[in-house]
Amino acid sequence: MRKIITSFLFFTMFLGFSQTKEIDSLFIELAFQKQDSTKVVPYLHLIKSLYALKEYDRGMKYVQASEKLSYSFNYQKGIAETTFYKALYYAEKNDYINAISGFAKAKNLFREQRDTIAVAKVNNSIGTLESNRGNYTKGIEYALEATKSLEHSDLKEELSLAYNTLAKSYYHTNTQELATTYNIKALALQEQLKDSIGINSTYQRLSDLYYKKENHKKAIYYFEKLLNSNENSDTLRASIYPKLGGEYLAIRNYDRATSYLIKGYNLNRASNNKRNLLTVLNNLGDLNLQKNRLKTAKNQLLEAGEIAKDLNNKPELLKQYKLMKAVDSTQRNFYNAYIWQSKYYELKADLKAPLEVVQAPIANSTEDLTLNIEDNTLAISSLIDQKSDTNEALSGSRLKFNHYNFYVYFLIFSLCVAVLILTILYIKNRKKTQKVTELKEKNTLIQLENAAFLEETQNLENVINVKDKLFSIISHDLKDSLSSITGFINLLKDGSLTKDEFDALIPELSENANNASLLLFNLLNWSKSQMQSLEPKPTLFDVQEVFKDKVQLIEQRMEKKGITLMNNSLRDFAYADRSMFEIVIQNLLANALKFCKKGDVISITNHINNGSCIVSIADTGIGIAEENINKLFKSTPFTTSGTNNEKGTGLGLPICKELVELNNGRIWVESMVNVGSTFYIQLPKSKPEE
Repeated sequence: MRKIITSFLFFTMFLGFSQTKEIDSLFIELAFQKQDSTKVVPYLHLIKSLYALKEYDRGMKYVQASEKLSYSFNYQKGIAETTFYKALYYAEKNDYINAISGFAKAKNLFREQRDTIAVAKVNNSIGTLESNRGNYTKGIEYALEATKSLEHSDLKEELSLAYNTLAKSYYHTNTQELATTYNIKALALQEQLKDSIGINSTYQRLSDLYYKKENHKKAIYYFEKLLNSNENSDTLRASIYPKLGGEYLAIRNYDRATSYLIKGYNLNRASNNKRNLLTVLNNLGDLNLQKNRLKTAKNQLLEAGEIAKDLNNKPELLKQYKLMKAVDSTQRNFYNAYIWQSKYYELKADLKAPLEVVQAPIANSTEDLTLNIEDNTLAISSLIDQKSDTNEALSGSRLKFNHYNFYVYFLIFSLCVAVLILTILYIKNRKKTQKVTELKEKNTLIQLENAAFLEETQNLENVINVKDKLFSIISHDLKDSLSSITGFINLLKDGSLTKDEFDALIPELSENANNASLLLFNLLNWSKSQMQSLEPKPTLFDVQEVFKDKVQLIEQRMEKKGITLMNNSLRDFAYADRSMFEIVIQNLLANALKFCKKGDVISITNHINNGSCIVSIADTGIGIAEENINKLFKSTPFTTSGTNNEKGTGLGLPICKELVELNNGRIWVESMVNVGSTFYIQLPKSKPEE
């Protein structure tokens, strides 16, 4: 093999060197050639050489020079040849319009000169171009026209190209007989010309054609040829091994079938090529079925079925159904075999292929039900034919005729009775299957109703829990705040407090009123969110103004607790429901105050951004444990005590999240234990539609 490769490389280098030498000599000849029609000839030689070397851009320059010179001296042959090669260059550059136009013009010029071989070359080039573009009907038309002249010439390369175009076009139009004929013709010329690329393409088409026609020996021959020509191509081997293994399996050569199928399985499993893996698994399943390794066969075929459905490969799926039916029949699992056979016939009808006649012995088992009534009809027809043949053969003897006639009719009668019995059994079995199916459907419906009932019960329990939580909050936290306020008012009313004592208690009274107000806001909005009735009314407002109003409400409480507030806010606008935003800010400030201790700092900052308004409220308080961060914004209330053992409802942050998201924004938190927490709010600056 190494010697062949070395020889091929040496030949290629030699050919390239010889072509380069030829081009150099043409350049020298052009340099000393007179500027007349005779200079067109070396130009054309140079154009052909550059075309062979695939130097299309360089060659096009000389095409233009040759064209100009040919027209200037009205050299018709030069014009025709140059036009033809110009069209070839356009074809190589995928410029279809200019290529077709050039070929048509060149053909007319060659016809005027009565050059039939040149016309055939043009037709050949058009046929190749159309076939390469997928216009196979046109490719066939032009290639056939070209072969009429080329078959009587000695132009093997041109004829090989024409045969190859026909072989390729007939192959893609599924005209198998003609495709086979022209592939064999093309292969003969390609072997004479030592065209390795063309030979490989023809081997591939021929192996596939014989594979489809189930001509196993010829398919094996060309598959082996293709493998020997491409020993180092893993991709090609991965595609061929599954089919080649299947062909050897068809002729009962189990050793070779096993070898190729295992190689194909390993290659395609490693590359995860599902298309080839599907063919391998079906053939391995067939092999193991024939070897009576039923468990292995079944696993392989089940995997093949999943891949076939995933790839929508109906021919391979049809094969899988047929093999699965055989496996289950062998295992005497006749019910499953019947299901596989039903699927097989349904899919085969879908593919518009003739139904296969199921061959099965008559026996006292459920498998008899899988017999098709058509089978018995065919048997009856066959017996009638036999009767007719018998009548003709024994026409000379009336007695013998009646004797055989009696047996034929008796046999027909017996088969009709058998068909009737089988039909009755089939109908009974079908009714039984339908009843089982109906029971399964009813059972499924009952299960779905039970699931719906359980879900509704769970929803009712959640509503009851929400109600209980609501009453608990009202009875505890709201009652404490209102009782404190009522107590102060009663003391003032009874005259038990002096003016100085009352003035000293005003901050505490204000704090209790604010707590009650915030709690009422949260309860109201929480209950609305549970009933899905919160509706924002967005406007454009200055967030800095909201900060100033809300800071004033907690200033006295901050001073009392020894906490510093840093308001770093800037003038910026947000498009949202202002009252909802105020509730969010009030909640976050109250939370920050609750979890700060003496000496801590609360900072308010907003970040000006083109697309949105971002607000942050940070504190240097006790922070939040990592396992509790995900519980903060849940609908189920979660709360912990403050630094002065302040109590909470756990409703504040879920309400904040609800209100922010209703305004097309988002809220999140960053926190570390004993370092502090920062809550961020992001809101739009304009309507989302804009």
